[in-house]
Amino acid sequence: MRVIVWLVEGTWPACVDAVREHAPESAEVVLLHVSGPDVPGVAHGAFAGLLGRGHPERDPGVLLEELGGTSAAELLAAAAERLDRPAGCEERTGRVEREVVAAAEGADLLVLARDGDRSRLGPRSLGPAVRFAVDHAPCPVLLVWPEPAPGLATLPPPPPHHP
Repeated sequence: MRVIVWLVEGTWPACVDAVREHAPESAEVVLLHVSGPDVPGVAHGAFAGLLGRGHPERDPGVLLEELGGTSAAELLAAAAERLDRPAGCEERTGRVEREVVAAAEGADLLVLARDGDRSRLGPRSLGPAVRFAVDHAPCPVLLVWPEPAPGLATLPPPPPHHP
């Protein structure tokens, strides 16, 4: 069994805990972190367009890329320590939701956490990237709450009856 665990800042502990609880010890676990290209790309563009003509050594996008890589490595290390069993680590960069789906190809399970409005039950508890991954994953998905799930009283009301 191959399990992909999508790690996102703030919700990753719940995903790791779910793997510890639900995946067999014999499972091949891959801890996945995906960085979007947005922030370094914006910095590169702003620098090139407004500030950096003739001074590529001052490009702040390079520093942002390095900081993002360090942050991802630290998150992956913390997740591996919390998992407390052998796991591979994978870092990707690109459109986050598409990279997650691509990483899940050939996997037996994708584990991810809700990232939207977690104060109530319902579809709004999924942000766009998680919704995309849930809808397009080529394998079964284990969707976890990062904290205890809200009560049933938070369910949206049923639609009005149409005669």
